[in-house]
Amino acid sequence: MPRVFVQGQPVASYPPFAPEARSGSVRRITEVGEEVLHKSCREVTEFGPDLAALIDDMFLTMYVADGAGLAANQVGVGLRLFVYDCRDDEGVRHVGHIVNPVLDRLDPAGRRLLDEGEGCLSVPGAVMDVPRPDRAVVRGYDREGRPLVVEGRGYFARCLEHESDHLDGQVYLDRLSRRGRKDALRQVADRREEVFARRAAKATALSQAQTQAQTQEAQEAQPQVQAQTPEAQTQVQGQPQH
Repeated sequence: MPRVFVQGQPVASYPPFAPEARSGSVRRITEVGEEVLHKSCREVTEFGPDLAALIDDMFLTMYVADGAGLAANQVGVGLRLFVYDCRDDEGVRHVGHIVNPVLDRLDPAGRRLLDEGEGCLSVPGAVMDVPRPDRAVVRGYDREGRPLVVEGRGYFARCLEHESDHLDGQVYLDRLSRRGRKDALRQVADRREEVFARRAAKATALSQAQTQAQTQEAQEAQPQVQAQTPEAQTQVQGQPQH
């Protein structure tokens, strides 16, 4: 059994963080009560550099917040899109993004409801038991507009269902009883500052790691330029710098 799936397909190996995060910028995560979280998102109609940049930002923002998934409206953008980096109950890692996702309606006879703990980056610090089906299938597109299908079981199914809810304007608090919602909001009040301090520290650590990696890449590339002939060096120097 492969240990990593990217965009629903098995891969032999994968870095600790999705490569998209290296090009991303950290965005503010919206919190429960903000309007963008409580209304349905609109479909993506343009596939291009702006969408790719949003996906990059979402990956980095998710990692900074130690999340397993992040929907576009959680960074204030009302588009049907989410990213994920989540392990299932067997420890298999699933990484990817999906545009305009549609959650299949599965036959109840072929699934079980699991009542397990669930958190949300937009409900910082709270964890509550939420019943969810143990299997989910999502159909949508990648950043290039190519169709894809992603299937999840166990905790990864929960992730797919949770993020799909976000795009329909629902947070997991909407699935709780009135008492459960009050309990969750009480947890937020008690833990919010701790969560934000942890995110700030993680953002600093990731930024430093990115800087070190870029410096190392530049140092490794330098000898290659020096080893070239003078004519080749002149050609390199004449190229536009990106």
